[in-house]
Amino acid sequence: MTRSADIALTALAPIVWGSSYIVSTQALPGFDPMLVSLLRALPAGLLLLLLTRQLPPLDWVPRILILGALNFAIFWGALFVAAYRLPGGIAATLGALQPLIVVFLASVVLGTELRLTAILSSLAGVFGVALLIWTPGVQFDALGIAAALIGAVSMAVGTVLSRKWQPSVPPLTFAAWQLTAGGILLLPVAIIIAPDWPHFDTSALAGLVWLSVIGAALTYVAFFRGLARLGPATVSSLGFLSPLSAVVLGGVFLNQTLSTQQLFGAGVIVVSVWAAQRAASPKPLFQTARSKAA
Repeated sequence: MTRSADIALTALAPIVWGSSYIVSTQALPGFDPMLVSLLRALPAGLLLLLLTRQLPPLDWVPRILILGALNFAIFWGALFVAAYRLPGGIAATLGALQPLIVVFLASVVLGTELRLTAILSSLAGVFGVALLIWTPGVQFDALGIAAALIGAVSMAVGTVLSRKWQPSVPPLTFAAWQLTAGGILLLPVAIIIAPDWPHFDTSALAGLVWLSVIGAALTYVAFFRGLARLGPATVSSLGFLSPLSAVVLGGVFLNQTLSTQQLFGAGVIVVSVWAAQRAASPKPLFQTARSKAA
């Protein structure tokens, strides 16, 4: 499969993740965020484990627990706290810092070459997300801001470590291990925070099936596959497509209109994603000490 095909397949993951907001608000109103996170992660992980029928070796369990915490338990928990305590524009803009963090973290942890194009495209992506979602008159909340930053850092570290600790198993198996670990870690938290579960009607069940089977199991297989083939910086830059997808879906299904500012922001996001992919080919401007030593 060509690199372009790998990018296109991997891009489906953040595009589908953009549907999480509309599915959660329309199909799961009143559900506790930690409960939704649990029901999204654990069933998806167990389903993939049934398909792979392969458990991680004992010496891999600590790493899988760390990755499950970073990529799912901490990330999703912080993400929902930020979403509930901050206006969507601030939460999304702070979350969009993740690709920029990945660029520098991958350079330090993996010894990848640091490219000016990658840095500038990540900054452009953050600016595009701000234009797309930011609204005037917003109010700040210290805990919400802290949660958004924790979520961005957690996912960034998890993305880089997922590449560094890449086991010799298919992406489906790697996703199964991490989703199951994240779900197990979320289980006690959800039980404590939401001991009384709401009623599951047909709409709620359909929403959970979408979030778990499609929005977690299938998309994270594509995500970890892309991570192994394309690298953390390339894959994380595709995350800018998630808020873009959310806004487009809101326009299609909720009849929300896009302003001129939002349309411009959408254009900036598309250009930033394209530039980030192009950043893999130009000669790097900066190199890490490890690269120079080599």
